[in-house]
Amino acid sequence: MASRREARRTAIDVLYQADVTDREPESVLADWVDAAREVPSFARELIAGVAARQPDIDLLLEERSQGWSVKRMPPLDRTILRVGIYELRWRDDIPDSVAISEAVEAANELSTEDSGRFVNGVLGTIAREYPAAP
Repeated sequence: MASRREARRTAIDVLYQADVTDREPESVLADWVDAAREVPSFARELIAGVAARQPDIDLLLEERSQGWSVKRMPPLDRTILRVGIYELRWRDDIPDSVAISEAVEAANELSTEDSGRFVNGVLGTIAREYPAAP
């Protein structure tokens, strides 16, 4: 059984591939399944959630990322932010601090030197504006 962190990374991989190849995430996911690649259920939930909410996610991202349009963002950072925003806004089972921490760690490990700070800033702003329900 994969950890949630591993499942997040799988979701990021699938969503990133969909983004850079201009395909639907469900299509990329189907290719992964056909190739017998493991896709944990939590990763599937994240992929489906981000895909279903992408217009709303991208609007939030556009409004909260000062000086950056969604299209100008590096695709990997954009993908990590989409997963983080989905977890912050639409997953009540994930504390905001965990969603932000996991996204920042993914950005630090997978992207550029400055990506972690950028991801932290955007997600921190969104978390403050939309606090989790008690």
